[in-house]
Amino acid sequence: MSILTVEHLSHGFGDRAIFDDVSFRLLKGEHIGLVGANGEGKSTFINIITGKLMPDAGKIEWAKRVRVGYLDQHAVLERGMTIRDVLKSAFQFLYDIEQQITDSYMKMGDLEGEELDALMNEVGDLQELLDTHDFYVIDSKIDEVAHHLGLMDIGLERDVEDLSGGQRTKVLLAKLLLEKPDILLLDEPTNYLDEAHISWLKRYLQEYENAFLLISHDIPFLNSVINLIYHMENQKLDRYVGDYDNFRRIYEVKKQQQEAAYRAQQQEIAELQDFVARNKARVATRNMAMSRQKKLDKMEIIELAQEKPKPQFQFQMGRTTSKLIFETKGLVIGYDRPLSKPLDLLLERGQKIALVGANGIGKTTLLRSLLGEIPALSGEVLKGQNLEIGYFEQETKPTDKTCLQEVWDVFPHFTQQEVRAALARCGLTTKHIESKIQVLSGGEKAKVRLCKLMNRETNVLALDEPTNHLDVDAKEELKRALQEYKGTVLLICHEPEFYRDVVTDVWNCEKWTTKLS
Repeated sequence: MSILTVEHLSHGFGDRAIFDDVSFRLLKGEHIGLVGANGEGKSTFINIITGKLMPDAGKIEWAKRVRVGYLDQHAVLERGMTIRDVLKSAFQFLYDIEQQITDSYMKMGDLEGEELDALMNEVGDLQELLDTHDFYVIDSKIDEVAHHLGLMDIGLERDVEDLSGGQRTKVLLAKLLLEKPDILLLDEPTNYLDEAHISWLKRYLQEYENAFLLISHDIPFLNSVINLIYHMENQKLDRYVGDYDNFRRIYEVKKQQQEAAYRAQQQEIAELQDFVARNKARVATRNMAMSRQKKLDKMEIIELAQEKPKPQFQFQMGRTTSKLIFETKGLVIGYDRPLSKPLDLLLERGQKIALVGANGIGKTTLLRSLLGEIPALSGEVLKGQNLEIGYFEQETKPTDKTCLQEVWDVFPHFTQQEVRAALARCGLTTKHIESKIQVLSGGEKAKVRLCKLMNRETNVLALDEPTNHLDVDAKEELKRALQEYKGTVLLICHEPEFYRDVVTDVWNCEKWTTKLS
């Protein structure tokens, strides 16, 4: 049964086309991975099918009475609500049904005959819905999902206003999973999740009976949970059976076949054009030349898809630092209360450290405390000499600037051509460069921030979840650039496949946090 049908969808922003005559069907029980490079329109597609955006053309039709669940990381969590309140709201439709049953029982005293029978049948159907959706074990369901996503460690009575970006994502994801919708729409659900909770989500989706559509650049995660791939590229959407690795194999073969057919056709066109040019003026060969011209005119020209620019990352090295980069003595980090035991840490020149551990335990707080952005609750941080630190923040403030303006403001001595070239090296096209940052995808925004980081000299890089939102090519290029970087690196990352080939040491922050004690 088709849950969702999309026909002849076209959409764009200004003169930048995103989709051109795209069609798509989602069937019951399908587990789909929606993949493509940053900026191809994956999140835009979800916004269109959920009605947040109106397409320029096309038809979107959902099956009747389908419950759609969408992990929207921009959803508003109301001040004053606790985590438990948000999770309980996942069952609001069941509470409404319970109230409807209560109201129906109140009416039954005034009915008889066929009317009473009809209402009793309706109540029976409603009661079956409550049973199907585990209404009478809501509290245990909440505790189970909250435990597996690490929300118990935060505290279910915590006000949602106090949550970090990662904690907020966990709450939204937990609420969505508790809703058990007919179709899950998940846009980068592993962003901000730590390894243990990604493993649990992987198992959950593997056993999920209903359909889901998943956007993710985490290939091992994607491979483990999906059975269909839809690939978005050059305004088209193509379907592949199997996992991501199978899609890549088939895609590469198709690409090579297309290129071979293109070369063969170009050679044939050149030969036909040459024959026509040499023979159209001669009476004896004019008819043959006209015949070949007709063949040329009727030929369906093969066009190769335009290659997307691949990023080329390179961090510029500053002057040599002292051997000591950071040393902490009895450092206790936190805001209104301690997040750590007293820490005695040492970071020396050339070390590349991955900070790992559950979300919300203070990894970002530690990083910012070392940088001097957050004062210590007690203890001290000793810094080495000649430090030129480049900091990639996990979350940044929204801006109305274009990419060009954003980078130019940081490097006013650059010419416009130099700014454009710097952004292009990060994999951004002319249309991206001239667009406002707020309309870009998460991956494109990250590339703008990396551009600013790479065009200044550094000898220490502090990177807070830099792989969030980056596509496969960008991740691989960032890994290569960090491997080649001669300076010191402090990296917060939840993807072992990324950091284990980059770092010299791993600091497990769960050993010193007060959050898990």
